[in-house]
Amino acid sequence: MLERHKFVERHAKRKVSLPSCKRSGMEIMMKNEKLLKLVMTGVFAALSYVVFTFLQIKITLPGGDATSIHLGNAVCVLGALLIGGVYGGLGGAIGMTIGDLFDPVYVVYAPKTFILKFCIGLITGIIAHRLGHISTERDNGKVLKWTIAATIGGLLFNVIFDPLIGYFYKLLILGKPAAELTLAWNVASTSINAVTSTIVSVAVYMALRPALKKSGLFFTIGKTKQQTL
Repeated sequence: MLERHKFVERHAKRKVSLPSCKRSGMEIMMKNEKLLKLVMTGVFAALSYVVFTFLQIKITLPGGDATSIHLGNAVCVLGALLIGGVYGGLGGAIGMTIGDLFDPVYVVYAPKTFILKFCIGLITGIIAHRLGHISTERDNGKVLKWTIAATIGGLLFNVIFDPLIGYFYKLLILGKPAAELTLAWNVASTSINAVTSTIVSVAVYMALRPALKKSGLFFTIGKTKQQTL
């Protein structure tokens, strides 16, 4: 009778320990994924810095100001699509802010750059992952549709607010005539950047997606459609 009681007790302990093992295993996986996302944030920060700093076409404007044609925003959007809005936005924002800090013309715009680029990633991530669920969607047509929508959403925000915030800053520092003149150039360059960044980021994401899935480096972000219903 005593032996039977011990056997039941041992069996009960095993049953209790199984969920805790699963829970600890999931916690380790989550920690590893978070660590990998942080590493990828650093990679995107470095990539956005290089693309923005060394692959830009700078246009000098009156009053010692400048604007540029670049693909830094494409890196920001791509990061948001691959690793989520917060991490991707941070990567792009950090990289391009560092680029501003090392440039005597752009250094005064560093805070504006950080906020705007982070918002690009955040908006792209919300549309792509919370609304479109692109990381769990199996229909490539729907993935493409939501990827384009998310990219346009994030970059459209930048097209509106980048020149607008820049205008009010220059209005205070440079005066109305210079601010109005640079506003037109900034709207034009930001719009060109938005179009080119949309094409590049969507094309690269759709190309990388199957390769990352095969290699096991593809992140599942947010909840599935079934979980949100």
